[in-house]
Amino acid sequence: MLTFKPGSDSQFGPSTLAVKLLLHLFCLLMLSFSLKAQESIDLKINEIIRKHGLNESQVMDIASWLTDVYGPRLTGSPMLDQATDWAVQTLKDWQLSNVHLEAWGPFGRGWEMEHFEMHCTGPSYWPVIAYPKAWSPSSEGEISGEVIYLNASTGAQLAKYQGQLKGKFILLDTIRNIDQGFEAPATRVDDKELLRLANLNDPTPRRERGYRGSGARFTDTLWTFLAQEDPAAVIDRSYKGDLGTVFVSGASTAQGRAQNPGNPVVRQVTMSIEHYNRIFRLLQKGIPVNLQMELKTRYTNDDGMEHNIIAEIPGTDLADEVVMFGAHFDSWHTGTGATDNGAGSAVMMEVARILQKTIEESGIKPRRTVRLALWTGEEQGLFGSRAYVREHFANTDPFGNALEVMPSAEQISAYYNLDNGTGKIRGVHLQGNQQVWPVFRDFLEPFQDLGASTLTLANTGGTDHLSFDAVGIPAFQFIQDPIAYGTRTHHSNMDNWDHLVADDMKQAATVIASFVWHTAQRDEKLPRKPTDEEVKQ
Repeated sequence: MLTFKPGSDSQFGPSTLAVKLLLHLFCLLMLSFSLKAQESIDLKINEIIRKHGLNESQVMDIASWLTDVYGPRLTGSPMLDQATDWAVQTLKDWQLSNVHLEAWGPFGRGWEMEHFEMHCTGPSYWPVIAYPKAWSPSSEGEISGEVIYLNASTGAQLAKYQGQLKGKFILLDTIRNIDQGFEAPATRVDDKELLRLANLNDPTPRRERGYRGSGARFTDTLWTFLAQEDPAAVIDRSYKGDLGTVFVSGASTAQGRAQNPGNPVVRQVTMSIEHYNRIFRLLQKGIPVNLQMELKTRYTNDDGMEHNIIAEIPGTDLADEVVMFGAHFDSWHTGTGATDNGAGSAVMMEVARILQKTIEESGIKPRRTVRLALWTGEEQGLFGSRAYVREHFANTDPFGNALEVMPSAEQISAYYNLDNGTGKIRGVHLQGNQQVWPVFRDFLEPFQDLGASTLTLANTGGTDHLSFDAVGIPAFQFIQDPIAYGTRTHHSNMDNWDHLVADDMKQAATVIASFVWHTAQRDEKLPRKPTDEEVKQ
């Protein structure tokens, strides 16, 4: 640090020095102000976006079409095809451009449940709350059988059941005790948690990996054995859920995936915990239990191909550059796919509608092309978004990691994703992208009154932004209030329209519409994280 003394040989006298110091401080203040206000936020555009997003919203009606009418939307199912047709026509009706489907695959066979019922017929009668796992085959009529608990964890223990399981209903799990719900199942992110997220350090870069757990070898042995034994059905209970909420996904197989054509699948059912526990306690008492079931399903999607939905609003002077926003369109099969992820798809479709209305009302068009993408196959492994990235932006390994990035990836300024339920947006996961922090800080500032203000460097996973982040494209998932996503609706029979929060959906669409707009209007694309090679240097 320089120091100056009166009477020294310095060319500045005391008064001149004071002026110079004041000018220096003024410049520092101006620099600080310029850094803080580096983003040009169009408040008039935000007013229009708020008008259409908050006061004239259509997001809940969009969500009703996607769930009440076209739900569930299991990848490969006829209902997903119908939902896709509806979305394409709706986007065309809104005058979006280049509305089209992009095929990916092969995914394999689809699956549709046409009828299911299960009853306990002895020692007394009662209807059972249960759901078949996706890709389970038909029972070919009504079947009845005794319930057996399969108590085995090794191949040797399995051997003692050989020849004894044909036509039986097999329990795989022990009792799970239920904790009474003294806490509310629905919550919002509190200030303490938001502060914790904001203070997280830069996350360690992590490549996507593909591996199987230590129990995989016995699991293969188990399902090979069960397929040979031909039981009536294999029954489990999920690790969470009560009060009739059942969490269900896809059937297990010894090798490969259940959707692979020709792969044998044993009928599999997930039962509500209360009914599962009751049957288990009866067996513990030595009381025989008999079940009756009828399951009618069919395999679909003969060509094995699936489709993503793409639509655009053309840009102007920077039309070759693109801002993408999207969500996954598919769901599981027991509810109607409302919070996972009809909410995200409805919000992102609403974002496209809001942007169209904003252009009509303001007369201003986006500089960059904005592109909506609705993905399929997310629930089985981010298949749709990974296929899109592989087709357009990078050669990747089977787990989505970039092997060679194409020049076209540089044209994508950002990808914004929504896939954590119905909760309002509270901020953004930056995926370790420190350079984007001041940009998003300014993007969020006008929406602090709506509760959106937190930025965290932390990674978040499990959804389609990872496909883009893995190849170096700035890609972000928003921080959302959990509501009852993890406790009641995610992959459950309760994932229905009634558990969507209208005000939260409106807020999310409004915030994201502003993010997309202002990203499209920037002079520069969003800053990127350094590559692995740049970090090494």
